Amino acid sequence: MSSLKTLIFFATPEHPCSYLTDRQATTMFVDPRAQVDRNLYTQLTELGFRRSGSHYYRPHCRGCNACIPVRIPVERFQPDRSQRRVRRDNRDLTLIQTPVRFDEEIYDLYERYVVERHHDGDMYPPSREQFTSFLIEGSIDGFFLEMRREGRLIAVAVVDVLDTGLSAIYTFFEPGEEKRSLGTFAILWQVQEAHRRGLPHLYLGYWIRQCRKMNYKTRFRPLEQLMNGHWTELVTSDGMLHNSPA
Repeated sequence: MSSLKTLIFFATPEHPCSYLTDRQATTMFVDPRAQVDRNLYTQLTELGFRRSGSHYYRPHCRGCNACIPVRIPVERFQPDRSQRRVRRDNRDLTLIQTPVRFDEEIYDLYERYVVERHHDGDMYPPSREQFTSFLIEGSIDGFFLEMRREGRLIAVAVVDVLDTGLSAIYTFFEPGEEKRSLGTFAILWQVQEAHRRGLPHLYLGYWIRQCRKMNYKTRFRPLEQLMNGHWTELVTSDGMLHNSPA
C-alpha cells in the first residue's frame, strides 16, 4: 500500500481554468498507479486534495491561489433560518443510503441534471462511461444518499467516508425541483450524518471567492479553509471574508 512518502505526483500542462475565464490552470495528480486506502485518502484530503473517480488531484497553478479547500466543523455548525426552512421543506422525503454502483434510474437523473443545468460545462455531454469514471470508479468507503418523494428518485448525493469526516463529492437532482434547495439539504444531512458517526468534519471541496457558483459554501458557518498548510476559520466581518486561527 502506498504512503505519503512514496507517492509520485504529476502536473498537467497549463490549460484554461474552468472557473475563472481569464486564468490558466495547472492540476497536480497523484500517480494513478498508487494504491490509495482510506487512511492515505484522508491524509491527502487534509492536504487539500479531492477525488474524482480514481484520480486524486489539487490545483497547482502558477501565481494563483484562488481555489481554497474548505470544510465544516460539524460540532460547531449551527443552521441559519434559511437552512432550517430547507430542512422543513424536505421532511416529506425518504432518505436511503445505498452502495455506490451503476443504476439506470440514478444515471437517468444524472443525465437530466447535466443536460439541463451544466450543458456548458466539462461534464457535458453526459454518458454512462463518464458517469462511471466520475462517480463510481475509485470509491473506497463511499455511498449514495438517495432522496425519494413517494418512491420517485429526485436527488442523489455522492459521499465518501474518511477517518476525519465525510467528503461531499457531488449532488445531482431533478431539474424541476430547484425550489427544494436539494444541494443545501444534502449538505445539511451530511453534517448530521458526520456528527452521528462521531466524525469532526464535512469536506466541501474548493471555494473560489470570485466564482458565484461557489457562494453557497460560505453560507455554512463556521467554515474552515486550508491556507499555507493550516486549517483556519473563515470569518465574516462587514460582509468580507478573512482569515482567523481555527
